[in-house]
Amino acid sequence: MERTKIPENKYAKIAVPLPIEGVFDYIVPQELRADIKTGQRVWIAFGRSKKIVGYVTCLSADSEIQGKKIKIKEIISIIDQEPILNPDIIELCKWVAEYYFCSWGEALSAAVPGGLKKGKVKMTSRVKSGLGQGVVLETKLSPNAGQKQALDKITESINNSEFQVFLLHGITSSGKTEVYLQAIDHVLQLGKTAVYLVPEISLTPQAVERFKSRFGEQVSILHSHLTPGQRYQQWEKIKTGESKIVVGARSAIFAPVNDLGLVIVDEEHENSYKQEDVPRYHARDTGIMRAAKCGAVVVLGSATPSLESFCNVNKGKYSLLELKTRIDNRLLPEVAIVDMRKEIFGRKQAVLSRRLEEHIQQCLQRKEQVILFLNRRGFSTYCLCCKCGYVAECPHCSVTLTYHSNNQELICHYCNYRSLPQTICPECQSQYIGYLGLGTQKVESELNRCFPHSRIERMDTDSVSKRGAHETILKSFQKGETDIIIGTQMIAKGLDFPNVTLVGVINADVTLNFPDLRAGERTFQLLTQVAGRSGRGPVPGKVIIQTYSPDNYAVRASSQHDYNSFIKQELVFRKQLNYPPYLNLINIVIRSKHENKVIKAIEKLNRRIKELFQQKNLPLISIMGPAPMPLAKLRGMFRWGLTIKTPDITRTNILLRKIVTKDITPSGVKIKIDIDPQVMM
Repeated sequence: MERTKIPENKYAKIAVPLPIEGVFDYIVPQELRADIKTGQRVWIAFGRSKKIVGYVTCLSADSEIQGKKIKIKEIISIIDQEPILNPDIIELCKWVAEYYFCSWGEALSAAVPGGLKKGKVKMTSRVKSGLGQGVVLETKLSPNAGQKQALDKITESINNSEFQVFLLHGITSSGKTEVYLQAIDHVLQLGKTAVYLVPEISLTPQAVERFKSRFGEQVSILHSHLTPGQRYQQWEKIKTGESKIVVGARSAIFAPVNDLGLVIVDEEHENSYKQEDVPRYHARDTGIMRAAKCGAVVVLGSATPSLESFCNVNKGKYSLLELKTRIDNRLLPEVAIVDMRKEIFGRKQAVLSRRLEEHIQQCLQRKEQVILFLNRRGFSTYCLCCKCGYVAECPHCSVTLTYHSNNQELICHYCNYRSLPQTICPECQSQYIGYLGLGTQKVESELNRCFPHSRIERMDTDSVSKRGAHETILKSFQKGETDIIIGTQMIAKGLDFPNVTLVGVINADVTLNFPDLRAGERTFQLLTQVAGRSGRGPVPGKVIIQTYSPDNYAVRASSQHDYNSFIKQELVFRKQLNYPPYLNLINIVIRSKHENKVIKAIEKLNRRIKELFQQKNLPLISIMGPAPMPLAKLRGMFRWGLTIKTPDITRTNILLRKIVTKDITPSGVKIKIDIDPQVMM
């Protein structure tokens, strides 16, 4: 009997990590054919480049362009002995590329550690990762009635290897984390793996500590604050199966786990799950797609679910699970709103209201801890001449410079431009220069003045810029070595400190007045989340919200812990304006150093979109713009944009790919296409 001849892998389709559509055929040299596999990295010659890294997406005996007048290049060499990308990740990245408007190679590049993108075979770490060796394992707790009901439904789907998305809506301190832990434990007993996402790097140390104490060395951590060597070390443990649980921020959704059984997205409403650079994926939605492709279960957890997830429950796409009471039946904190319009002392604006200052003093006397929240860093937010109205602005961006007192500088928070503070107005030469507005540094200064004997820490991107600084600050607070912590949104959620009995919101209007369609939703979520840090121990908590808009519906609803009334009002506004979750948005920004080039390109793109959509009879609700972006100039580039509202995101994506060509963006002009944008700046 004649043996069937196995066809040789003569050709490979290679994806390149460049903004270029499609994959490219390469000849596999005879000496490499026995070793080449899908998912490996290879060295290839591409364009004018002598050598770049490419990813093998497919192997075949034939090529579609074989015989045509196109010279097919040979692969130079294979980098990996075994594939670094499994078939699930390759397929997931293809979906990311198609949906989020990038190349397959760019999406694949996001799924591997930094050093491997450059062709390294292996990376070593000289520094210990500090991920909790020798941790004493804790036993799982007995779930209460609400937790048990949620767990029963989750584990039933896990047992059936049935793709299902659960929205776990639990008020703050209701025990969502214990539900996550026990669901993961169930997955491990079935020989499967789990991925647990957190939105903020500041949440990772506490999450890792909790997971390590429950599961020991089965846990790996992935986030941007690891050194390249540490990240590779963790990635390798996951890939070899040594680690069964992955805890990490956004990019951890691409972790190379096998037999995925469970994806958990904690604080699923957070906009930090959306990547701002290519590929501009949303980790929550990408996690759902990954789970769908391998029959895994997804749990989206939040005390303040996003409008999109809430509406997906109503549509029957997600199943709702609720935790309506706090652990041990602890009370939700009492919330008071302070109208700051009434807190003006003479002509001076107050940082701390009388009420907040009194409550801080009482907490300190009782040896209790305080969290103060202000989502704006720096000392003063702008420098103003009180005589002529001059405001110090960044020469490269359309924003005011922020004064930072620790290094006596004016800094742009977008391009990092720095200059010395001004004492004389450059416009009118007067000395009436004042530093106005409020940042975390000014609050810290005021706290030191009011409470000179208290131990105060500030937690924002300035104070945690050094590696490990955020862990040091949080550990000090956890041990009771800090009395008051003032910080930005990185302290607003997920942190669990039982001795915190007072939370103060210095200015609730920072996010409320932000020029964005989600301003109301973000304000409600942040206020509710930061309020939830109070009263998580045996002593009841108190929250004081300072605002100049005390009657705003988002502020009022958060003070009453009333998610349903907020969502009802917000959905009315969204429907009136044809905004998500009723329609999808695509935000397109064109930028250049020359504004005339930007205007010409955006107007041409606008005409092309309208013409093609009319030809194809695609329902197009409207196009907003073209117009200058809220940040009309950023890092020296002029920026104009337009936003498409569409009920058919898939067909719109396909048509956009036909429109966005080189003649739209000539030399010196860049285009950014953001699908389902979270921030419209």
